[in-house]
Amino acid sequence: MAAPVDDMFSRCVDPAKASNNVEVRFIDNVKGKGLFAKRPFKKGDTIFIEQPLVSSQFLWNALYKYRACEYCLRALETAEENARRLNHGLDVRSLQVMYCSAECRQAAWEQYHKVLCLSQSHDDPDHPVNKLQDAWRSVHYPPETSSIMIMARMVATIKQERWQRLFSNFCSRTANEEEEIVHKLLGDKFQGQLALLRNLFTTALYEDRLSQWFTPDGFRSLFSLVGTNGQGIGTSSLSQWVHACDALELPSQQREQLDAFIDQLYKDIDKETGDFLNCEGSGLFLLQSSCNHSCVPNAEASFPDNNFLLHLSALSDISPGEEICISYLDCCQRDRSRHSRHKILR
Repeated sequence: MAAPVDDMFSRCVDPAKASNNVEVRFIDNVKGKGLFAKRPFKKGDTIFIEQPLVSSQFLWNALYKYRACEYCLRALETAEENARRLNHGLDVRSLQVMYCSAECRQAAWEQYHKVLCLSQSHDDPDHPVNKLQDAWRSVHYPPETSSIMIMARMVATIKQERWQRLFSNFCSRTANEEEEIVHKLLGDKFQGQLALLRNLFTTALYEDRLSQWFTPDGFRSLFSLVGTNGQGIGTSSLSQWVHACDALELPSQQREQLDAFIDQLYKDIDKETGDFLNCEGSGLFLLQSSCNHSCVPNAEASFPDNNFLLHLSALSDISPGEEICISYLDCCQRDRSRHSRHKILR
């Protein structure tokens, strides 16, 4: 029996805490909706913790042996294994589906994996899901910003659990905006690439009651929904270890030696793999997706649990009724000129 929609929301975020802490309001036709505080928050407070409705590791990231739980994206290697692998360059290898726990395996199976399970066809290049993934990798090279598998898991989730109404809560775009977003994701030849992906997507996942998502316009809208609302997720055993080192209380000489070791480690890794340090993916978060951008944000999203659980934390004191905004840019991009920031945001 399918889980009620409200039950799925309660899986993603504690409904009691969320309703006491924040509310989503419509602002205007330009900004759309926004997230507002219902009570005061001090700098450093956790506003809420949220699980994505769906998420997926990036396909190139997985192919380059960034081992992560198929469901929650928890890194599945120790900090030492992580550092050794990154120091020896990236190696492409096909990996079987892995989970960090029996609970994650069961949750994936109940939500979407019955539909998407490759079983004995994991290495079969002619399997429809494999063909879809290969086609995506051929048109969307690193650095990755999205994944066709988010869309596949959306459809599979609706097939298994019938949670279609929840996806209507995400921001939608006009036809012109949708085309621009798809163009950004797929490049100059996006029309041909989009048609190829839609045909493969249809072969792998078509169902009559979801037929609107398999038409050219519907598929573009689905693509745009993911491109507009997707939140990047990064997990790393090495990063967790470095944060733990930072928290250690050490004599000044030992602190200097440890910091020097970590700096050199990152320099060595940078020579081999550049910026690609983390297990990376993206997810659709019901509450976080309501946050608007500010170049002076009062909140930020992070993943301190080394999995897909998003923590939204206050960067400054927030008053009841105040809009909660995050930055869609990283700290380096925020330091650029206003013109440059607008260009990147577009």
